[in-house]
This record gives sequence, structure tokens and C-alpha cells, in this order.
Amino acid sequence: MNVLLHYEAGPALRARLAALPGLSVGFVAEGDDAALFAALPQVEVLWHVLQPCTAAVIAAAPGLRLIQKIGVGVNTIDLEAARARGIAVCNLPGTNSRAVAEMALLLMLAALRRLPQFDAALRAGGWGAPAAVQDRLGELGGRTVGLVGFGAVPAILAPILAAMGCRVLYTARAPKPGVGYEYRDLNGLLAESDIVSLHVPQVAETARMIDAAALGRMKPGAILVNTARGGLVDEAALCAALRSGHLAAAGLDVFEREPAATDNPLFALDNVVVAPHVAWVTGGTFARSFAIAAENIRRLAAGEALLHRVV
Repeated sequence: MNVLLHYEAGPALRARLAALPGLSVGFVAEGDDAALFAALPQVEVLWHVLQPCTAAVIAAAPGLRLIQKIGVGVNTIDLEAARARGIAVCNLPGTNSRAVAEMALLLMLAALRRLPQFDAALRAGGWGAPAAVQDRLGELGGRTVGLVGFGAVPAILAPILAAMGCRVLYTARAPKPGVGYEYRDLNGLLAESDIVSLHVPQVAETARMIDAAALGRMKPGAILVNTARGGLVDEAALCAALRSGHLAAAGLDVFEREPAATDNPLFALDNVVVAPHVAWVTGGTFARSFAIAAENIRRLAAGEALLHRVV
């Protein structure tokens, strides 16, 4: 079966996927649209990562039978176009959860300790903590961390935070039975939390849920962390809150527009820690993800029910 991974895979991942039995796996880097559209006419299964899988992409692949999201969020796939063609769409819930949970923790710590600032200063010949920075350095222990959403990632992250001495709050559509943490509605969570970490999908009802009003409800000196989707946050309002000092810092792995423009105003702020949507990228994520992706191809060929089917 002809499979295309639309992602810039490294040598080890290419070798691992090339060795999968019964599959012919091709590779096209995101952003190389000419190569993508040249390859699509022969593709039966598209392994999709982040660059939008549009109606035009789907139309260019007449033999396409399955769009397999390597990850969870399917907001980058034109689901209606796939449905109209009878193309199955599946995702991979849980396969990247540990990686994303660890990145959320990393962003919290890096924001509290101003790690990028120290790294840049030391490389430039500076030493020590300038007096102007010292009072802004903090510890994670003893803080209240609010988790917006309580799916697979927060389920891993919450006990780690608790073990580090944090009070953990969460919000979701409704309180979850058996969850040993305090539930709040979103407004209550924003008002009480020293750190707010986002873990919900981007859909119509969550788009820009963290707007100027929501940021205004956060505690003075609070930190916002986003490893979910950039469209959850109004970036202009976030910039204003960071510049004014209402928020102490932010840790961001995702942005409203991706790839993020080099002149994104957030990049000019020294109280923002950034990463290029790589929270999910680890060897462990790849191993878990492509094992299920390959199993779905076997099921597709055998006419069996697919795992984690969305469409």
C-alpha cells in the first residue's frame, strides 16, 4: 500500500518506517507543496502531521483511502471534504500525551526560572543573575496550577505537579468522577491559578477562549502555558497582558499562525519562552504513533474496523 508521510522525518524515523512490511512509505517535508502535489496521485494513505490537509490536497489524491493524523487534533484536516469522498480519518489519542505533559512542565519551569534569558546571557559572556531579574525568579512548588481540560495529557501532568508540591485545579465540561483534584469552572480556575496550562482541542467553542477578558481574570503575576493549539489564545491580548506586567510570563509551543512569523511580537518579549510546536516530538511518540498507524493500514487492507476513527 502506498503511504505518504507529510513531515520532515529524520534518518532514524525514515529507516524505521521504510522497514515496515507490506508498505511503500514516501516522505515529503511540510512546506514543499510542489513535491506534495506531485506525490499525491499515487497515495492511498496519508500520514498527516500539522500542515493543513485541505480540500485541494484531498482532491489531488484520487486513490486516497485513509488520512491518518499523527497526533490528536484534527482541526487541520478538511473533514467535510474527506467525508464527501468516503475517506476515513483517524487520529492517535494518547500516543503523544507523555511527551506533551513533559513539555508543559518544562515550559512552566523555564518561565519561572527565566531559562532562555540566562542561556542567552551566558553565551554572550554574562554571569550570574542580574538584580533586576532576581526578584522575578520563582519555584513551582507551593503554586496553584490550573489545568484547562482534563484528558490524557493532564492526567499524566497532574500527579507530577502534585508530587512537586503544587495545588492542582482543573476545569472540563463537567467534574470528572474519581479525579482527585479540585474542579472549578473556567472563570474560577483563572482567578485562583498562579499558572494556567491549556489542554483542550481547538474547535468553534474554544477558539480564542483565552481572550482579553479571560486574561484579565487571571491573577496578577500569573503564567500562561499553551501546548495545545495556538488558536485558543488571542495573541494580541496576550502580548498586552505580558507587556503591562499583568502576566509575569508565558510558555508557548503553539501559535495562532504556524509556522509563526519571525516578527511575531511575542518573540520580542523576554518573559516569553517559545518552542516551534514540538511538544509531541520524541522517539517514544514516534514508536507509539506509527505502531498504531501501521495497524490501521493492516485493518484497512483487511476490511476491519479502524482504530480511533473520526470520520
